[in-house]
Amino acid sequence: MHDPVRSLLAPLALTLGLCGPCGVIGPVSAQEPTAREAPPPAVAGSETHIGLIYRPEPAPSSYDAEAAPEDEGVAGARMAIKDNNTTGRFTKQTYALDEVALTEGKDAVEAARDLVGRGIRFLVLALPADAVLAVADAVKGEGVTIFNTAAPDDRLRGADCRRNVFHVIPSRAMQTDALAEFFTLMRWRKMFLITGPQDNDRLYAEAFKNSARKFNLKITAEKPWTFGPLAKARGDTPTRSEALVFTRGVDYDLAIVADEAGDWGDYVPFRTVDPRPVAGTQGLIATTWHPTLETWGAAQAQNRFRRQAGRLMRPLDYQAWAAVRSIGEAATQKKTADPAVLAPYFAEPAFSLPAYKGVSLTYRPWDHQLRQPLIVVQPKAVVSVAPEQGFTHQRTPLDTLGIDLPETTCKFP
Repeated sequence: MHDPVRSLLAPLALTLGLCGPCGVIGPVSAQEPTAREAPPPAVAGSETHIGLIYRPEPAPSSYDAEAAPEDEGVAGARMAIKDNNTTGRFTKQTYALDEVALTEGKDAVEAARDLVGRGIRFLVLALPADAVLAVADAVKGEGVTIFNTAAPDDRLRGADCRRNVFHVIPSRAMQTDALAEFFTLMRWRKMFLITGPQDNDRLYAEAFKNSARKFNLKITAEKPWTFGPLAKARGDTPTRSEALVFTRGVDYDLAIVADEAGDWGDYVPFRTVDPRPVAGTQGLIATTWHPTLETWGAAQAQNRFRRQAGRLMRPLDYQAWAAVRSIGEAATQKKTADPAVLAPYFAEPAFSLPAYKGVSLTYRPWDHQLRQPLIVVQPKAVVSVAPEQGFTHQRTPLDTLGIDLPETTCKFP
């Protein structure tokens, strides 16, 4: 049977050197542990506990068709623990996940100190940037390694970087660079930037402006969104004529929306004067994971996750999975789970993480950001994979995405 997604990705994979002589994209056997086998019994003194701190999403409104599941991120970490225990059976290493949900009144720093007080030296955080920094500073000097799975803020990889924090979620700069590479490939040069009222919207817009300069794209117009939130509240919906007026008189190839909360970005497509595609935080997006990704063993991971969690895998699930698997993979490669040994090893060139992306992933030593291909997707299909064909770098094409070493403002204390 013809697989359109596989057909689309195959030439990209060939360009990146991901196809073997048999024509199958990527090595899948090394990336797909047999998680259906029962984990081995614990060996005395060898069990590694990994702390997961997250803030559950509030209960969705009855009309919120795309509400985040209650176990978002958590389900990905649970699958990774099973994978770690599957590979750990050969090295007599076992793993356990200690989950802390920050319900009302619970503080991230207090939760982290409690986990560290119980001897846990690996923490996976699904928290905003300020909470990540607070936890990192609170446990500094105690031999704790932190994995950031949910905060894309560029400042965490720049002026506010911390030596004890590794970033699995791609930065905003990586996300917008991935889109800019695709636009450059398609020769879409003129951008109409629409920015929402939230602080994160402005940060995303700033990242896109930097990417536009980097890839020689032109922002021909920029406007704020002033019609109010459409997805989270009823009312304040602009009429068709208002939406037409909003986009009239702009010369552009693509509308870029900056709406990280998902309040209004989905309203823009098909409500513009000119028939133009929409990208950014809605429409065509750059992300780590998508239900339609099937190559490089991803289909097996998708199926395995659905069996375990009873739903589709989301980007935060993948990022939490990659964080927990980073620990297991490092322990396997070093033949020890000693935190003092693994902490510096994550940033060494010898470390690599097979992660259903066609290439093994590594952490950048200058800001601890995980290098990884990003998939460019529309709601129902994979469109492309970044880095795009023709974008090269002296170290790896993956470093064309995000802040490179000569540009970094990260100075580890």
